[in-house]
Amino acid sequence: MWASPHGRGGALEGCGQRRDTRTSCPFRSILLPLGKAGVAQPVASGPAAGTRFDHSLLLSHRRQIFDTPDELERKVWELAQLVWQSSNVVFHTGAGISTASGIPDFRGPHGVWTMEERGLAPRFDTTFEMARPTQTHMALVQLERVGLLRFLVSQNVDGLHVRSGFPRDKLAELHGNMFVEECVKCKTQYVRDTVVGSMGLKATGRLCTMAKARGLRACRGELRDTILDWEDALPDRDLTLADEASRAGDGCWRPLPSLGGGGRLVIVNLQPTKHDRHADLRIHGYVDEVMTRLMKHLGLEIPAWDGPRVLERALPPLPRPPAPQLRPKDEPPAQPNGSGPASPKRERPDSPAPSTPPKRVKAEAVPS
Repeated sequence: MWASPHGRGGALEGCGQRRDTRTSCPFRSILLPLGKAGVAQPVASGPAAGTRFDHSLLLSHRRQIFDTPDELERKVWELAQLVWQSSNVVFHTGAGISTASGIPDFRGPHGVWTMEERGLAPRFDTTFEMARPTQTHMALVQLERVGLLRFLVSQNVDGLHVRSGFPRDKLAELHGNMFVEECVKCKTQYVRDTVVGSMGLKATGRLCTMAKARGLRACRGELRDTILDWEDALPDRDLTLADEASRAGDGCWRPLPSLGGGGRLVIVNLQPTKHDRHADLRIHGYVDEVMTRLMKHLGLEIPAWDGPRVLERALPPLPRPPAPQLRPKDEPPAQPNGSGPASPKRERPDSPAPSTPPKRVKAEAVPS
């Protein structure tokens, strides 16, 4: 399922797959303030500032669509049925799931590229360190805990999935994480409690402290950030995990590889996407509202966030909830492409989780 109210680009179509004319780094407009909140201010744009805009790309996908309350309720109930029946649900998330935390997206009405097109800087209502995971982030944590979510693929660099407590061995961050540094020698990753302060896979000025065994000297390899620039290839490990999970998925928010194996595609978005015609279900609503309704239909509570928590490996799953029983009243006849209930699920054997081993990770605060 693609849970992004405003974003459009595909999870497997990001950095290293295509280029954009706006800036050399897709996240530069967000990362340059490094979390400084404030009112939008005029900024230099256009050829004189080294920035060119593809206006057709922005305008063609700015129109927003909203389902009626009754239609939204019926679609989310159908979504609950799909999630509960599926054995390999994979979520793909974009910038839209973080807008409720005060972090702007890219193509929404107040998105980074939309504001830059108007000659304004994006507005930040929080700092990245102070940003709190949204209802969607925490709902995903709970879905994984009860075994209803097999894997999560994200384009986001804000670190909210990791800070929400989602297990890193079931998460692929295709564009990096602004709170993570990686050693160029041993590939150990360090999850910091503040943003690392650089972008584009550049050195952060710190060295690796990991030792291969007790009594041996530390690696002391150079640490660099994990944020990709446009010319950087997607990280091999994360891309492999995302591809394996998506191909095994029978219930998926976004990716197309799962469709070849009989998987279902659900898109949650407020704007048209180029993959709408492939979707079994399209939901036009704010993702926090969709996830809140989904959890209610599944009989699950969204856990409260009690502060940043890094979980390297998934815990044993909690008991699976009972199947959703209640159907929305006055349900219209079934229609294709998200306008009616889905046909019964085809039985298929459970697929194993991606087998790529997780990286060694060391979580600690940035030295002062």
